[in-house]
Amino acid sequence: MSTAEDEPDGRAREPSLHRRILDEVEGRILSGEWPPGHRIPFEHELTEQYGCSRMTVNKAITELVKRGLIERRRKSGSFVTHPHAQSAVLEIQDIRLEVETLGLPYRFEKLARTDRAARAADRKLLELAGTGRVAEITVLHFAGAQPFCLEERLINLAAVPEAADEAFDAVAPGAWLISRVPWSAAEHRIRAVGAETRVAERLRIAEGTACLVIERRTWSGGTYITHVRLTYPGDRHELVAEFAPSHPRE
Repeated sequence: MSTAEDEPDGRAREPSLHRRILDEVEGRILSGEWPPGHRIPFEHELTEQYGCSRMTVNKAITELVKRGLIERRRKSGSFVTHPHAQSAVLEIQDIRLEVETLGLPYRFEKLARTDRAARAADRKLLELAGTGRVAEITVLHFAGAQPFCLEERLINLAAVPEAADEAFDAVAPGAWLISRVPWSAAEHRIRAVGAETRVAERLRIAEGTACLVIERRTWSGGTYITHVRLTYPGDRHELVAEFAPSHPRE
């Protein structure tokens, strides 16, 4: 956000009225006071509230539209947009960077953490031979005040024993693994699913809402490191891939 400018004599000069409207509306959006889908006051209401011309209000609203924070709907008014992020299909992305690319503040909450003996399903996902131990971690990532992605992860503690001593309170498990553990290959599976009750409650969406689910396994030297299931509300995320022909023509 902008700050007050300085006068030649060193005193702080108040920002222009257009800038004040812009900053105050942006602040309410980024703080979560006005969540996605919220209708902001009509331009004539803002004109009355700030005691200014319609042109001044329109200038501020137009700037917020350009920034992707609000959208105008004909005959309905202006509404706070849903964050819309992109992920590269063939890369392992840090979710923090996905959120920050949107210009929104990032944070995460660790919802659950259990270190336990691997179950049959775990052994299949991580291709574990015989017994073994895994860390099961559930994390909710936020973009501003809104849930952005639900992360459900298994870590093979035989491959990453130091994960047993990491609380994942200060850093999310995905970012921790990217920075600490080398990997040689990864497998992505991408599906569209309807949100079940548990997922819907955590992402604050209606049950059955279309979601984009990315399941990924990474391994190093033939040993699986982690399996993660990332669930995004489907209308706020898209996947992007760049590729070239396998046999380029001259």
